[in-house]
Amino acid sequence: MRSSLGTGITELRVASHFLAERRAATRQPRFPAADIGRSEQLIRVVNFVIAALALLILSPLIILVALLVRLTSPGPIFHVQTRVGLDRRGGRGGESDTHFDRRLSDLGGRVFTIYKFRSMYVDAESRSGAVWATKHDPRITPVGRYLRKLRIDEIPQLFNVLRGDMNIVGPRPERPSIFLQLREKIEDYPLRQRAKPGITGWAQVNQAYDTCLDDVRSKVQYDLEYIRDRHVVRDLRIMLRTIPVMLGRKQGW
Repeated sequence: MRSSLGTGITELRVASHFLAERRAATRQPRFPAADIGRSEQLIRVVNFVIAALALLILSPLIILVALLVRLTSPGPIFHVQTRVGLDRRGGRGGESDTHFDRRLSDLGGRVFTIYKFRSMYVDAESRSGAVWATKHDPRITPVGRYLRKLRIDEIPQLFNVLRGDMNIVGPRPERPSIFLQLREKIEDYPLRQRAKPGITGWAQVNQAYDTCLDDVRSKVQYDLEYIRDRHVVRDLRIMLRTIPVMLGRKQGW
């Protein structure tokens, strides 16, 4: 009798342990969060050093562009926007930050302020709202057109890298209103938030600006491919590939 009871208890424990493992497995993300890895600290150091050096080297260009923006159209030198950044929910060890979850459950990640050289007229989106830029976009200033072609308008985001909001390489951050639309239409879109957003990325060196939903779907696949195989060496390669994209005015308008 005791032997049978002991065997039953053992089998019950084994079954409970098996069910617990199955439930834990179903809670795992489709791939690990990008900020969980042995190279994360190294990536942060590399990004900080490169951003600081770039700002120092590019300081004459930054001053020149600031003057051009200021003198050629009325308005501020810099354009600031709210963007959706890294989603740390379900982070290390499956733990979650309940305060973070409660505040950002509807936005898909931590929101932050992004900096760019102003390339559009002031109040350019007062009527249209947040929409994608298009070729020959009337909202863009003459100087801003060249800044966008050469990606120079993105240089101030190096300050975002120093602050830790962004990395130099990563999925491009999107505005909350557009993010909410895209995550409803593209199933895998929120998975991009598993990595810090970047100034450039694997999607940016392989594809031009978005013009339709299919372009976004294609870029999402590039972003997820990058997140699955993210490391310092790959980041450096993407940075190098960004240079000819800028100088050759490829993938831009």
